[in-house]
Amino acid sequence: MVMKRWLSGGLGAMAAGNGVMMLVDGQHWYATIPGVSETGPFNPHFVADIGAAFLIAGLALAARAWRPQYWPAAFAGAGFLCAHGLIHVLDILGGHSHHAGFETLSVVLPSVLALWASLPAKGEGYV
Repeated sequence: MVMKRWLSGGLGAMAAGNGVMMLVDGQHWYATIPGVSETGPFNPHFVADIGAAFLIAGLALAARAWRPQYWPAAFAGAGFLCAHGLIHVLDILGGHSHHAGFETLSVVLPSVLALWASLPAKGEGYV
C-alpha cells in the first residue's frame, strides 16, 4: 500500500511538472523534449491543451498519495497517461518513432506504473 502511494506521488509530481512546463514555457518544452519537434511546427494552443491534461492527471495521481481513498481520481489520471502511452506504443510498433527507447522509458513505462499504482491495494477496499 505504501509503495503504491509513493509511486502515485512521484509519478503525479512528474506528470504535473511536465504539464506546468508545457503551460508556462511551451516553446522551451517543445524544443527540448526528444522527438517532439519532429511532429510538426510548434502550436502553442495544442501544447497548452496537452499540458493542462498532464497537470490534471498528475494532480489526480498525487491525490492518491495524499489520501489512499482517492484512488478513483488516480485511476482516471492514469487513464490519460495510459492512452498517451498506447499512442506511443503504436508509433513504436509501426516504425514511426525515432526515439523508441526514450519513449518507452519516459512515456510507456510510467503510464503502466501509474495504472498499477492507482488501483487500490489489498485492504484498501473499494469506494
